[in-house]
Amino acid sequence: MKFLIQRVLEASVKVDGETVGSIGKGLLVFVGAGREDDRAAADKYLKKLLGLRIFEDENGKTNLSLKDVNGELLFVSQFTLYANCKKGNRPSFIEAGDPDTANELYEYIIREASKSVPVVRHGIFGADMKVHLVNDGPFTIILDEHIL
Repeated sequence: MKFLIQRVLEASVKVDGETVGSIGKGLLVFVGAGREDDRAAADKYLKKLLGLRIFEDENGKTNLSLKDVNGELLFVSQFTLYANCKKGNRPSFIEAGDPDTANELYEYIIREASKSVPVVRHGIFGADMKVHLVNDGPFTIILDEHIL
C-alpha cells in the first residue's frame, strides 16, 4: 500500500466537471493498493495517517494531528503510485493491485476513516478525476512499505 499525503488548506476532486468531494483544512490522501495488500495493511496505514502530527501548533512546530485541528480528509484512488520506471520510459503497473481488490480496500479505508474523522470525502475509484488543491507548506509525505 502507498499513501501520498498532502497537507492542504482546501482540496476538491471533480469527475465529468462535477465536484464529487471537497474539503477545507486537512489532508488530501492519494491511495494506491499493491498486489499483496489486505485489510490489515489498510488498518496499519490508516492508523499511521490519523496519528501523524504534521499540523503546526501555536509555536509553529509540527506537533498536531488531524484530530487536534479538526481537519478533514479527502481520499483519491491512484494506482499510478505503483508506477515502476526502472526499465525504459513507459511505466509498468504490474505491482499495482487488481482493480476489484484495490477498490474494496479503498472503500474500506473510507469507511474506517469515517468512524473517527467527522468529514471524510472521496473521489470515484477508476474515474478520470481532476484534483484541485492548495498545499499548505508545501507539506507532502509518502507512506509506503519502506516507512511502515
